Amino acid sequence: MTSFLQATSYGLLQGGLLAMIAIGFSLVWGVMNVINLSHGAYVLLGAYIAWELHAAWGLDPLLGAVAAGLVMFGAGYAVQRSLINQVVNAPIFLTLLLTFGLQLVLVQGMAVVFSADYRSIATWYASESLPIGDVRVPSGRLLAFGVAILATVVLVTFMRRTRTGLAILATGMDRNAARLMGINARHAYALTAGIAAALAGAAGALVGLVGTFSPPDAARFTLLSFVISVLGGLGNMYGALLGGLVLGVVQAWAGQYLPGTWVNAVAFAVLVAVLIVRPSGLAGRAFYEARVEAT
Repeated sequence: MTSFLQATSYGLLQGGLLAMIAIGFSLVWGVMNVINLSHGAYVLLGAYIAWELHAAWGLDPLLGAVAAGLVMFGAGYAVQRSLINQVVNAPIFLTLLLTFGLQLVLVQGMAVVFSADYRSIATWYASESLPIGDVRVPSGRLLAFGVAILATVVLVTFMRRTRTGLAILATGMDRNAARLMGINARHAYALTAGIAAALAGAAGALVGLVGTFSPPDAARFTLLSFVISVLGGLGNMYGALLGGLVLGVVQAWAGQYLPGTWVNAVAFAVLVAVLIVRPSGLAGRAFYEARVEAT
């Protein structure tokens, strides 16, 4: 029983981090109908920014996550405004090619600059653990989980309670109607991409806190983001959190009781089963159910 509880706690903590990685991907897909295949590279860029800040000035990765988020917001905004906005209305295959090519460029660039060696951000508390009954909870993962929950709540509040957030939702629901209301759709799309990149960059810093990373991990992070977004419900921010938690727990249970080669197979089997029962995802596409009122 103790091993089951230990695996469950690990899965929940890992799921929170996976949710933070995926929430920006889900937001972009829900608002712009763009599957951003460069999302995993954004996560790694955030990890390397935090790693460089820690190596140069000893900056704690939790503070490095803030710095990485700010830098990646600017990068995501610029890429969307100058590049992806040019093809956002094109067939989805073209946006897939463009973002896939961008990921290749970023991954190869990181491999040249940082090499393909695995790196991590060592802190005194990352290896510590808190005893809760018979279960030991890693402090670093617990902090990363808390940041992921906080980021999700802040993002939902921003999208639902601010004029800018409502403008983004309105643009995603009906771009032409939003333009008639005076909303700059290109700017709204760029803001959406910037927010998604900021979340990815901050998540990357947390990845460096609790584990290792290298440029080839970009494809894995993109794939996980895709699975979590579909599992939770496109554009549904709480859905991304729920999808990440479910995926983390399923992978932890599979890793505890099955051979390692079965872990991903079980995770994808759960995804297929959920989509058969509930095609809109666990939480549904609440993004399209949002009531956007002119303010």
